[in-house]
Amino acid sequence: MARLIVVEDDPVSARVIERALARMGGHQVRVVEDGEEVLRACEADEVDLLLMDCSLANTSVAGRRIDGVELTRLVRERCDSRRPPVILVTAHAMHGDRERLLEASGADAYLPKPIVDHAELIALVARLLGS
Repeated sequence: MARLIVVEDDPVSARVIERALARMGGHQVRVVEDGEEVLRACEADEVDLLLMDCSLANTSVAGRRIDGVELTRLVRERCDSRRPPVILVTAHAMHGDRERLLEASGADAYLPKPIVDHAELIALVARLLGS
């Protein structure tokens, strides 16, 4: 059972993703909005994979509001020795966003929301975890 953190500010999206990952994937899932908590978990090697919403309305680090792209960059910088894979998710998907967001964040994968194909999500997580 992998330890996953879903960084999501929309409670409905968070619940759908959490249930799919826990029930279908058999993973331990924690939903978090706090950027500091995400960084602490990564630095302490308490997370095997992150699902990161790109548009975070209530997330901050050191008192500064940040989005999921910037939080992913911080995870990459601060958690270099233990680098959990990151899947970016966004409801604002437009042509060219995938490549632009992956490059800007350093994330490993990208999924548009709403995530309706839960089997695809579970397969992507398994692939990134190497299982």
